[in-house]
Amino acid sequence: MLGPTASGKTEAAIRLAEKLNGEVVSVDSMQVYRGMDIGTAKPSILERRGIAHRLVDIVEPEVEFSVAEFRRLGRQVLESSGAPVVVIVGGSGLHFRALVDPMSFAPTDRELRATLEQRDADELVQSLLGVDPLATSLVDLSNPRRVVRAVEIYELTGETPSMRAGTAVAEKVRRYVPEVGFEAIGLDPGTELEARIGRRLAGMREGGLVEEVRRLEDRLGRTAANAVGYREILGALRDEIPIDRAFAQALSNTKKLARRQRTWFQRDPRIRWIPWIDDTDARSRRVLESFS
Repeated sequence: MLGPTASGKTEAAIRLAEKLNGEVVSVDSMQVYRGMDIGTAKPSILERRGIAHRLVDIVEPEVEFSVAEFRRLGRQVLESSGAPVVVIVGGSGLHFRALVDPMSFAPTDRELRATLEQRDADELVQSLLGVDPLATSLVDLSNPRRVVRAVEIYELTGETPSMRAGTAVAEKVRRYVPEVGFEAIGLDPGTELEARIGRRLAGMREGGLVEEVRRLEDRLGRTAANAVGYREILGALRDEIPIDRAFAQALSNTKKLARRQRTWFQRDPRIRWIPWIDDTDARSRRVLESFS
């Protein structure tokens, strides 16, 4: 496994796969969508240099592709790969852990969720606490989406947050006990991360991000439409905000996302961190040396 940074990891992953005759498996939550290329920094066919990239371009942007479905397909990829080495790369900590750890995902029901989303938020919190008073320490009650999901799971399965947190599987997840063995290298993004994010977003704008979002506008499902960058530009295309303000919001939200990703991965004791190196060749050599 190689990750995470807001940029810079993909080239190192491709070089590692080249050296080890391996494949690259992406754990980027948005690179799964076909057509969402510029805004997800998806490596081009040329940049992949003939290295197979799995879990990239596997569904249409209309699809609400869940982490559970990502795990199911990802495990199939790992089990069926004939490559001697699989290089897992990406920035989504949840998708990475779904791929390698014993995570379980409760069923969903679109109609039930839509009904719950229409209910008063405070009423929904009280409903959840009524069946599980300990949910206060397990669910972010200030986050309506988390509360809706917890109530949805309870109504579909009868399992409360406390019940799910008390399982043997949940304990293994808390202790970072994997189901799939791996070595993990993390590229510490360093102090210049936000500047690199700014440069990358500017490059995306010059490279046609607005045109890409416009082309996909009528095809983006709820999950894809909420991707950072796409969400803000959609607002501009719908005349809700000026385009410059949309990019300013996208920059701010990308920085916040990068900080959340960094915090998520830094909790994982299995990752060995190496410092950021600006030079691409030197960075890739350092990664290769670390795995050696």
